[in-house]
Amino acid sequence: METAGSGSGRAGFADHFSAVAEGYALYRPRYPRALFDAIAARAARHRLAWDCATGSGQAATGLLEYFEHVVATDASTAQLRGAPAAPRLSLAAARAEAAPLAAGVVDVLTVGQALHWFQLGAFYRETRRVLHADGLIVAWTYDNLRADGEVAEVVDELYQSLTAYWPEERHLVEARYRDLPFPFSAVERLELAMQETWTLEQLIGYLGTWSAVKRFREQESLDPLQTYSSRLAEAWGEQPCRQVTWPLTVLCGRPG
Repeated sequence: METAGSGSGRAGFADHFSAVAEGYALYRPRYPRALFDAIAARAARHRLAWDCATGSGQAATGLLEYFEHVVATDASTAQLRGAPAAPRLSLAAARAEAAPLAAGVVDVLTVGQALHWFQLGAFYRETRRVLHADGLIVAWTYDNLRADGEVAEVVDELYQSLTAYWPEERHLVEARYRDLPFPFSAVERLELAMQETWTLEQLIGYLGTWSAVKRFREQESLDPLQTYSSRLAEAWGEQPCRQVTWPLTVLCGRPG
């Protein structure tokens, strides 16, 4: 998820999402089964998965079907409080660059919508430390949502209006990680999609989890969604639900 992490160009923990942790758990989209099928098919072993920067655990719970044990970490304790308790799932507060894991024990390391926040050099060293010799790192990102009709136009206008408030790392998401260093071997790039059937309330709740919306509220003491919510409602019309889609880009690599 696009969750609290470590800014790639700054020391320390750049916490963009603890303040919206409740909304994050409620309104962030769930990852498709095709993603986890692809991860499992490429994993040499299925004993231990580490979901790094798990947020409220959307990816971690999906991994449980495929791995004997899942360790899910996040630097934000507020985010972790939104993660569900489940057998074979261990939750821990930890930064991406300092995992509470022994060397060489991880079969698959996943990072969902968060790699662009990390101190990449330190994180990649930690990746090589914890991964098994035939382990796999999988990182993915999703860009702005797609919806039908005028809904997409209003969402795009909101997105553009917040240009000055997006953290600098957002450009890596917009480029779908093409500009993000990924120094591993046997690298694969997969293009998938996420889809949800949402109510208008869910869409507006999701928009409220954007880091740029949070920053706008803090800096301007205003909520940009107050203006756009009425316009979204008009564009939404009388339909109870609409389908929304995100392009999902997945990078897979091995430590060798």
